[in-house]
Amino acid sequence: MLKLDNLQVYYGGIHALKGISFTVPEGKIISLIGANGAGKSTILKSICNLVTPQQGDIHFGDQSIKGLPTYEIIKMGITLVPEGRRVFSNLTVLENLYLGAYSRKTKSEVEDDLLRVFELFPRLKERLKQSAGTLSGGEQQMLAVGRALMSRPRLLMMDEPSLGLAPLLVKNIFEIIEEINRQGVTILLIEQNARAALELADYAYVLETGVIVLDGTGAELIENKSVREAYLGETR
Repeated sequence: MLKLDNLQVYYGGIHALKGISFTVPEGKIISLIGANGAGKSTILKSICNLVTPQQGDIHFGDQSIKGLPTYEIIKMGITLVPEGRRVFSNLTVLENLYLGAYSRKTKSEVEDDLLRVFELFPRLKERLKQSAGTLSGGEQQMLAVGRALMSRPRLLMMDEPSLGLAPLLVKNIFEIIEEINRQGVTILLIEQNARAALELADYAYVLETGVIVLDGTGAELIENKSVREAYLGETR
């Protein structure tokens, strides 16, 4: 579905991505783990052209999307849930959700997807007229995911969806990610909670300073000694 080939990204003199190559098969959950500064968020920003790679290519299906305008990439079916939620705080919950569907033309389909979001996040339905800035952190994360789903994505990219959430809400957000995937949406996930990300993943990649240093199924990486010591806080 998605293929990155030798992606090279520089921020000034900093070499942020050093030849990143991997694939995201359709229908799967793929996790990226690594320390802060490893290049994980830069990968997601490169895919949706918020950062333009200096070298390499990105294919979605059989088409190169490198350098395409971000709105065109969204129309093709790729959506990002950014780190920090980034909801429009002065707009209502409903207005935020409708903004997620800005590129869509069929009103009946948009309304169907609104009902789907309410099924996943009943709390949002209770707060439709409330300003997004007055929501709790967990509710804002629900809104950020719901807004992304309103674009009806084929590939949903999520950057640290559990960041700053209470443990009970973390469990809930991962259950929702699983449900979204069961409904047919492919997931590319960055997550600070490495154990949860690996338990969820069909396949995962470990990044260090812009390089993929390990890859394997989530189960394989959970059992990897270096992963357990570096990311799971364990020794064996």
